[in-house]
Amino acid sequence: MSVNRHRGEIAATFDGKPFRLCLTLGALAELEDAFAAEDLSALVARLSAGRLSASDIVRILGCGLRGAGHAVSDDEVRAMRCEDGIAGFARIVSELLTATFGSAKERPSTDP
Repeated sequence: MSVNRHRGEIAATFDGKPFRLCLTLGALAELEDAFAAEDLSALVARLSAGRLSASDIVRILGCGLRGAGHAVSDDEVRAMRCEDGIAGFARIVSELLTATFGSAKERPSTDP
């Protein structure tokens, strides 16, 4: 499966099938609503806190799948399986967030 990292796309395998994930603007708006974040800065702060619940992971993956065009519900995401179990899901979420927002190393410094 081909993905375009410049568009924030990643590839993942669930239930032995390849999927593309992407946090589009609509998917990010869905996450803002889900996490009651007032703006993208608040969403980034919430996601970068390093404390994600299993429900948070389901929401993020669901939004990423829907953002890439897959018609899946969060309930369907809850039933999916991933290689390496929860560690695999966490790795995919981390990769998706890095593809969307970049890593701390890639962000320009705000110090003068």
